[in-house]
Amino acid sequence: MSLIEEKLSPIISDFLKENHYELYELSFISKGKDSRLSVVVDRKKVPIDLEEIVNLSERLASLLDEHDVIDTSYTLDVSSAGAEKRINIEELDEYQNEYVNLHLTNPYDGENYVQGTIVHIDKEFVEIEDFVKTRKRTRKIVRSNIDKANLAIKF
Repeated sequence: MSLIEEKLSPIISDFLKENHYELYELSFISKGKDSRLSVVVDRKKVPIDLEEIVNLSERLASLLDEHDVIDTSYTLDVSSAGAEKRINIEELDEYQNEYVNLHLTNPYDGENYVQGTIVHIDKEFVEIEDFVKTRKRTRKIVRSNIDKANLAIKF
């Protein structure tokens, strides 16, 4: 993490928490005369719409001007984590009844990815429900076999 990111992270994080958001990712990239501050925000269970992003962007710009941590011109880029955001494996419990995509360390039924709705979760297992053709099936995945997780879009 750069010095600028270290200074800005608590300022931005506190502001977002006060406004019921979370700081998902923060990066400051400077290449020659071009610098960009990227702030990715998240909120559990409730999607963030474009109007909110515009509002947050304006308010964050004012906050950053107030604190004046960056001594060069830069572009502020505010976005949401998105519909298929990464899920921290330790926080999987919070996503019960959500449609997810899990990447496995060792294949399950020959597949490295399992996609479906989390119907049950405990310390050892995650039960995923999906459909094969028109037949519902539930698969019990060993939690320690999951190395990545994302929300998924159900078609």
